[in-house]
Amino acid sequence: QKSRIMIVDISTHLPCSFDQAVFQVRKPQLLQFVAAPLVRFTPIDPARFPDVWSEQTYWVRLQLFGLVPFGKQAIVISLLPTGNGFALRDAGHSAIVKTWDHVITIQPNTVGVLYRDRVEVKAGLLTPFIWVFAQLFYRHRQRRWRSLVARKFDYGDQRGA
Repeated sequence: QKSRIMIVDISTHLPCSFDQAVFQVRKPQLLQFVAAPLVRFTPIDPARFPDVWSEQTYWVRLQLFGLVPFGKQAIVISLLPTGNGFALRDAGHSAIVKTWDHVITIQPNTVGVLYRDRVEVKAGLLTPFIWVFAQLFYRHRQRRWRSLVARKFDYGDQRGA
């Protein structure tokens, strides 16, 4: 039986400029901040994150809550063409999660930008559980994004707890 894909699609308004949002989303530092403290990403290959994502594959070790090992994951970055906005794709995958296809879109609007996380998840029998986790994770990420914008992109303590 072919396992199905489940989709998470969550948006939020960020009161910042389009250029600020795009600049930040291209930084691995943002990923670490918005994921904390739920998930920690430790680079494996390459051994260090760049200052700005390149279109390539990054292998990371995942830890839930900074403590519980959750295997290795490929972060596969590409930039997608858009009409009037910006889109970054992570065609991620791991031994557990066969598809973690995450597309971030940023579109300017009258109050700043509309930021959207759309994720397709496929993990066999675990798909519903991974989907529930993804729902919680992306809502958390967007809360952290709004907090960071309110702090004028002051990352402060990088652990972000």
